[in-house]
Amino acid sequence: MCLKNLSKEFIKLEEFIKTVPNDRSSLIEVLHKAQQIFGYLPSEVQDFVGEKLNVSTASVYGVITFYSFFTIVPRGKYVINVCTGTACFVRGAQDILSEFERKLDITVGETTPDKKYTMSTLRCLGACGLAPVVTVNGKVYGHFRTKDVAKILAEYSE
Repeated sequence: MCLKNLSKEFIKLEEFIKTVPNDRSSLIEVLHKAQQIFGYLPSEVQDFVGEKLNVSTASVYGVITFYSFFTIVPRGKYVINVCTGTACFVRGAQDILSEFERKLDITVGETTPDKKYTMSTLRCLGACGLAPVVTVNGKVYGHFRTKDVAKILAEYSE
């Protein structure tokens, strides 16, 4: 692809790709950067990454679908994850998840119609001492309670 025909997002991704080894060993790192830039990994981005790293699109797709961090569908501006690992689950994660779903009127895997919030779960964050744990765009909130749901939504309501 010619740089002058690319959007600014593709140009930014191509500039990043130039800084890493040009092979499969850079695939996960490049996919993380691509998702950071685009918000998700549509087929056009998968094709582009495969072409630039000399990796088949099928291999790129295989990595994307294997790791739960990656997504091929657009997410909201704020991705809310509720940890449902054992420690979080026994300390009330399901009630917290239900409260988010009730307040946002969506279920796990869905995005609000205004594209502001996406609701998701994680199996374990490795922060069991802080259980139950919620993250919003990677920011960790420990010892979370159902009463904290409204406060977090207000914090990210702008």
